[in-house]
Amino acid sequence: MDNNDSNLLSTIIDAIQDKKGIDIVDLNLSKLEYSITDHFVICHGNSNIQVEAIADSVEDKVKDNLNMRAWHKEGHRNAQWILLGYAGVIVHIFQKEHRDFYNLEGLWADAEVNYIEND
Repeated sequence: MDNNDSNLLSTIIDAIQDKKGIDIVDLNLSKLEYSITDHFVICHGNSNIQVEAIADSVEDKVKDNLNMRAWHKEGHRNAQWILLGYAGVIVHIFQKEHRDFYNLEGLWADAEVNYIEND
């Protein structure tokens, strides 16, 4: 992982922690043959408002600290699963029941998993 990717990951994780994102996981997909990105960062919130706040925090902190904007965004309308795509990192912010249903951690079980401690 180069320094830019490391800075992006740590900025995203800090932004999620700022809004008390729950069960933060970094799935390192970089060594998988058919992965669509290098990292999935996954977390969940307890409400639509918290999920939106986490997504806004990630976008703001990445823009302010790294001068980067998400190249792809989905899910802001219903805030059940918000996806933010950056170069090499895709952020998934769920409500708990949707995280459990889609089970990205299970779908990408071959990935290296890094569980992030909450501050």
